[in-house]
Amino acid sequence: MAQKSEIEWTDATWNPVTGCTKIGPGCDHCYAERFAERWRGVIGHSYEQGFELRLWPARLSQPARWKKPRMIFVNSMSDLFHKNIPKDYIDAVFDTMEAANWHVYQVLTKRSSLMRNYVRRRYNGGPVPSHIWLGVSVEDAAHKGRIEHLQQIKSDARFISFEPLLGPIGKVDLSGIAWAIVGGESGPGARPMEAAWATQMRLACEVYNVAFFFKQWGGARPKSGGRLLDGAEWNGFPWQIVPKAIMAELANQAENGK
Repeated sequence: MAQKSEIEWTDATWNPVTGCTKIGPGCDHCYAERFAERWRGVIGHSYEQGFELRLWPARLSQPARWKKPRMIFVNSMSDLFHKNIPKDYIDAVFDTMEAANWHVYQVLTKRSSLMRNYVRRRYNGGPVPSHIWLGVSVEDAAHKGRIEHLQQIKSDARFISFEPLLGPIGKVDLSGIAWAIVGGESGPGARPMEAAWATQMRLACEVYNVAFFFKQWGGARPKSGGRLLDGAEWNGFPWQIVPKAIMAELANQAENGK
């Protein structure tokens, strides 16, 4: 399945895999699980199996059919580096991303060591193609080791999602990171984010010259608390790493008022 996304930092989602399992506190109130489980048992629905891990080989060719360049969030409803996804299937996803190289692909994982090991093998320790952006999700200080794994990948397009930010990250090295996204948790039982935690990350991004995007405070609904941090909106984006084709398409859309 691929569709236009309501996520502020991407254009579309592509889910050649759906379903996942929890590996940390950031997973406790997973929005993807909550959505998928609504449809469990509904025969014929793409989530009739709920949030159980499922491969969708028929979706692998989707990006190649999108002729207009766009930014694509890969596996918004799963984690591409889940231990139960066969390596040859991950290969097929990367084959697609490499072939349909007029898009930017945003791959986000909590399984950072598995991603690091995979891309090192695939590219023989060399650089990851510039249109494939690799990121990690970090919810608190206990999990910032994922950042180190990301930094061990040879890429200019590394990014971090501090969402949901559940605690202070503390002292952090953001060397080599292009972009950071910060947001609070939303939905039933959302845990509050303190302003000091978000501001700390904003200041760290200034020190390391990292584009900073503040997505939301969260709450019962994603936009319950708005998007202002320290009295301003923060919409930082790593334009310097966006391929020329994407830049040209964005310029064309702006000219046509889209």
